Amino acid sequence: MPWLQPVTLEGPHARLEPLSQDHREALVDAVKDGEIWKIWYTFVPAPEKMAAEIERRLSLQAAGTMLPFTVRDAEGRIAGMTTYMNVDSASCRVEIGSTWYAKRVQRTAVNTQCKLLLLTHAFEKLNCIAVEFRTHVFNHVSRRGLERLGARQDGTLRNRQMSPNVTLRDTVVYSILPGEWPKVKAHLSYELNEKRR
Repeated sequence: MPWLQPVTLEGPHARLEPLSQDHREALVDAVKDGEIWKIWYTFVPAPEKMAAEIERRLSLQAAGTMLPFTVRDAEGRIAGMTTYMNVDSASCRVEIGSTWYAKRVQRTAVNTQCKLLLLTHAFEKLNCIAVEFRTHVFNHVSRRGLERLGARQDGTLRNRQMSPNVTLRDTVVYSILPGEWPKVKAHLSYELNEKRR
């Protein structure tokens, strides 16, 4: 049986469920909210490319290198996508990435809840030796969010890949290790349960 199996993860502010083509129309509506595919340094699918993006992610899941999720907000509305990706089952490592959210849920508890759910599953169920995050060097919002999360910067992969606008992307790599997880978990739980009261 593969190390990484489809699973539903749920908290008070968000629910992560296995990605399906049945989610396509609602994901198209979500990505239109804020037109986030137009941000030059992101890899967010445009509405007309959503079916192909879902298929791509499901193909990677079948190959054992990704576990994609649909994100729902507290009301049950589809709000975006996230994944475990670059799965290294032999070493028990995953990256959390390919994440995007509708504008209506950005800067709400949704992302914090999703990260808490994914990290808890990674460290407490999958026994990961590291959880990695990668972002464009110019994605300052993402970088600040990862640093607030408690992830530590490992370095920058220069000219890592081609961006959608055909510029070369420098990718900043962050990670959280098992020894850091209790502090990160306490911080995320505080952010969700105390700070938001």
